[in-house]
Amino acid sequence: MELDALRFGNFTPLGTAVSDWTAMISKLESLRTDAHDQLDGKSQKANWAGVNATVTRQFITRTAKEFGDAVTEATSIRNILQDTYNELVDWQQKLNEAIEHGLKNNLTVVGTGKGGFTVTMNIHPDRAAKGTKVPEHSIADVDNLRDEVQRILAKATESDNTAAQVLSALTGQTPLGFSDASYGDRDAAAKALKDAEDLANLIKKKGDDMTPEEFDNLTRQLGAYKNDPLFQEKFTTTLGARGALDFWADLSDPSDGGSLQRARLDQLGELQKNLGFTLAGATRTGSTAMQLWEQDMIGLGGQQITTRGTQVYGFQLMSNLMRVGDYDDTFLNGYGNALVSTEKKMKLPDHYWNGGVGGPPMPKMNFMGEEFGRDPMTGFMTALSRSPDAATQFFNATAPQDNAEYVLKDRRAFDDTPLNHGDANQSKDATGKALIAAATGVDPNDPNARPVDHTPEHRQVLDRSLRYLSAAGDDFAPELRDDMAIVLGNHSDEVHYSMSALANDPNDPKLLDRGQLLEVTKQVSRSQDSYGKLNEFMNQEMVRDIYQDHPKDPHETLQRAGQTTGFLEEARYQALKTDKHDPSWDAKWMYHGFGAAVNFIPGVGDVAQRGVDALTYQWQLDEQARINHEIQEQNGKVFVGREGQLKALAEQWDKVNPDSGKNAYTLTNEASTAALNGNAAAQGLAGDQ
Repeated sequence: MELDALRFGNFTPLGTAVSDWTAMISKLESLRTDAHDQLDGKSQKANWAGVNATVTRQFITRTAKEFGDAVTEATSIRNILQDTYNELVDWQQKLNEAIEHGLKNNLTVVGTGKGGFTVTMNIHPDRAAKGTKVPEHSIADVDNLRDEVQRILAKATESDNTAAQVLSALTGQTPLGFSDASYGDRDAAAKALKDAEDLANLIKKKGDDMTPEEFDNLTRQLGAYKNDPLFQEKFTTTLGARGALDFWADLSDPSDGGSLQRARLDQLGELQKNLGFTLAGATRTGSTAMQLWEQDMIGLGGQQITTRGTQVYGFQLMSNLMRVGDYDDTFLNGYGNALVSTEKKMKLPDHYWNGGVGGPPMPKMNFMGEEFGRDPMTGFMTALSRSPDAATQFFNATAPQDNAEYVLKDRRAFDDTPLNHGDANQSKDATGKALIAAATGVDPNDPNARPVDHTPEHRQVLDRSLRYLSAAGDDFAPELRDDMAIVLGNHSDEVHYSMSALANDPNDPKLLDRGQLLEVTKQVSRSQDSYGKLNEFMNQEMVRDIYQDHPKDPHETLQRAGQTTGFLEEARYQALKTDKHDPSWDAKWMYHGFGAAVNFIPGVGDVAQRGVDALTYQWQLDEQARINHEIQEQNGKVFVGREGQLKALAEQWDKVNPDSGKNAYTLTNEASTAALNGNAAAQGLAGDQ
């Protein structure tokens, strides 16, 4: 900063700007309150339907959040300006005090331009007026004044430059909309940027040659800044896409002779987690620099990264850094499309991911679980499961390829846990979680998530998953059974409607493909746990239908419940017939309350919930009796095993319709007859397969 600019600068306009931003914050807070309480609050309580239930409601929710982000960004800007104003005014005062002190020693400070200045005598003794005594000064006085002015100018320059840097970074994070980065003062934001740059440069300079102490500091700092988007964006863009891959490749390669892997092997998982959170947060900033980073990362996915002892693919490295954090939806879909496209070109991707014949062995790249991290689909699907909107888009995409067909039907999984041969396949398990997110709009990793209104895209995922998974037949992946039970349960309205349908109707948009539905229900029923989850869902839906639906003929709800019961029982029979004798079914059937309904299906109210509990309890007793007495069902009579459940359904229907004029016997018979019809209809669908 120029000497005269600080000495004579008028900072009143900057102070006025602080006042203006303070006033703006007050106005924005009022708008935020209105948007939250009036706009979004009423939207959430409204009974939306059709397009309004999806597009309009989501638009209102996003708009309300933007008002909140506007308050956050405006507050950060005000705080930074306030901090800068106070500091510049303070440095100006200190500069003038230093100059005044110099005058007492007959020294003055004169600017020379381009940031320079000189310290010289104010009045030369030879030119002083007669009788005027000129103060004396020493060389030390000159040096002290020079150093003090230099220090003040440097600090003022730092205040000015860091303010510009921080404001530019803050406003540049979101080209559209507002940033949710919050800072109480300029120093905190400036420190975040400096720390980000220092840590990224440490990685670029030393990589896995950094000391254990530097490693510890890196891990700690990344963890401390895991919710700071300004830090995340600066760190990630300074490191670069290739820098991130090179670093993780070097850390994963134990053959390079470095000591860091040995000294900090048990801490690699913590670094992996913190680095993943950092990269994820950076992708959500939306800055131009991050958009270029994302393009670079996707482009590097299919390329090999060479270390001293091995060659690994960019997709493998990056996917292991995607196991935590909330990545940007656009990046996820671009990355996923490229990953699937690369695998389809490989034809046998497991040969590449495992290193191929004759090539160097693939190292362990994942330190957060027992799998080695060689399969990049696991990390990607894990990330996708935490972003339901991105998952829905991914599973519905048909260009550049049909993603759902590939990951649900065509992709051949491989063992990524060579030290544990009795485990499930992690990539299939992760794919199942991503499918849940895609079909339900709910993050299956969030224990506090609540069901959301379905969009046409959610239904499209359901239809497509039924098509591809039913085509797998008995090769249906066991890891997907419980996930598909949750998907069917979340869409229990359409599933119950379709299971209880009397015939196919191509003109009925609510009706699912019943043949595909039966095959998938059969596959789900091959596991006792997933079978239990699905039946818990359907018990709740049948009771909800009885209590809340109001068809012209109320008997429809009882008959539909019976029909669905028969459908489910036929699917269970086919499942046991397929597996002949599954020892897992020999265990005593105990109702533990699967808890699946809490996150994926709306509540039915206290009165109806008591009906759900009673029905589920009776169904459990039927299941226990089946096991205890080794009941041998025959095709066409399998509904008999659910007599108690059918009786409970009739009792619930009678509570809702006490004036029907029928007694318990006739109502139970009506439900049983419908169950027999549903059983027979399902048999016919199985014969059409």
